[in-house]
Amino acid sequence: MKSNQLLKQNFFCVFILLVLSVFTCSVSAETNNWAVLVCTSRFWFNYRHMANTLSFYHTVKRLGIPDSQIVLMLADDVSCNSRNMFPGSVYNNKDHNIDLYGVNDDIEVDYKGYEVTVDNFMKILTNKFQHQTNSKRLLTDKDSNIFIYMTGHGGDNFLKFQDFEEIVSEDLNMAFNEMWLKERYNKILFMIDTCQANTMFSNFDAPNVVAIGSSELDESSYSHHTDMDIGVAVIDRFTYYVLEFLEQNIHNKKYDGTLQDLYDYLSFDKVHSHIGYKIDFLNKDLDLKDIKILDFFSQTQIIEPIKYENLGEASDNTFKDLLTSSLNHTLVNEKIENIVSQHAELKKIKSFSDINNGA
Repeated sequence: MKSNQLLKQNFFCVFILLVLSVFTCSVSAETNNWAVLVCTSRFWFNYRHMANTLSFYHTVKRLGIPDSQIVLMLADDVSCNSRNMFPGSVYNNKDHNIDLYGVNDDIEVDYKGYEVTVDNFMKILTNKFQHQTNSKRLLTDKDSNIFIYMTGHGGDNFLKFQDFEEIVSEDLNMAFNEMWLKERYNKILFMIDTCQANTMFSNFDAPNVVAIGSSELDESSYSHHTDMDIGVAVIDRFTYYVLEFLEQNIHNKKYDGTLQDLYDYLSFDKVHSHIGYKIDFLNKDLDLKDIKILDFFSQTQIIEPIKYENLGEASDNTFKDLLTSSLNHTLVNEKIENIVSQHAELKKIKSFSDINNGA
């Protein structure tokens, strides 16, 4: 009897591992996309930089990139600031249609406050953590496409981190080259919204990196509008129109637009500065018109169902819908947790029964 129970338990464990392995399978391209979103500012008067970053956070999530593949760096000092008339909320528009911080209560800030440093940012990119860390890591590989967005206060060839330190373009270029040598990405889209933003990538030479910035040398990057209730600007012009383009055009995963379409949309009349780009691909013939927007801004989970057959005693109705349909990871994990929990409770009841029976 005990050997049969042990056999059933072993079969159950093998079956669970089989289900997990099948439902976590994925392919390259749009199934291995990551985002690193960095607000390098802090303090109330930089409200718009936090709103910029949270806006992109919600956009990439809407297009399918899960929190597990987003690294969010945020000062996180605005939503509960004493001057905020809307405690616990952050808005990017004066109409207050979308609460960027409170919507669905599903914000996952990975590095906050004084954790937003140049050192931590560089460690995230290069995965050079000296010790085992519980902090969020960028677990990319040679098939990963990475969208990196940065916003804050900058100048000629530098971007400030919380008015305390700076990162320069050489730092970024060195990190990207190291990532390439370590096979940590397939393609990178680097986007930056700050004054003199284009100087931050003018000397990039890392392979397969395309960079887009909000302003030229000696140009400012301007805010879009001020919310009179909040009392400060709530979003920058460059970020506002990038997001507007994405929201107006991408309604499903079949969108075929390119970075050239986005670039053309960001006119001087809209942004009030001259945007720029630089592209360094191994294929020298590639340009913005050859790179799909959804190569970076989207994620598609491809799940292969396994056949419902030859599963012995485990092949009951409990698993039937799990095996014959394509479900998302969250639902699969919930079902498996319920199954394991029920199994543990049943085992506990049987143990109590054995004790009561004098076994």
